[in-house]
Amino acid sequence: MKLTADRPYADPEAAARKPIEIATSIEPVQDGRIHIEKINAPFLYTLKGSGPKFGAGIKMAIERGRLELHESGTYVRLLKTDAPPSGL
Repeated sequence: MKLTADRPYADPEAAARKPIEIATSIEPVQDGRIHIEKINAPFLYTLKGSGPKFGAGIKMAIERGRLELHESGTYVRLLKTDAPPSGL
């Protein structure tokens, strides 16, 4: 009997990969902006991730230079579009 559920985004690198994959599939608005809720909603509701895992994933993607988060926290920009998401 298995007592724990699978946690696919417990690894921060896996959690960082998903928001980048989602962001690459979204058409950016003015100046390459991607509204954070367009990444957040699929991560939380479609993929069943959690808020802390989303935050950790976004933070790691920013640290690795893949995303830029605006100071208001309302949108991100993709920085490295030439590398695949698996190569964080």
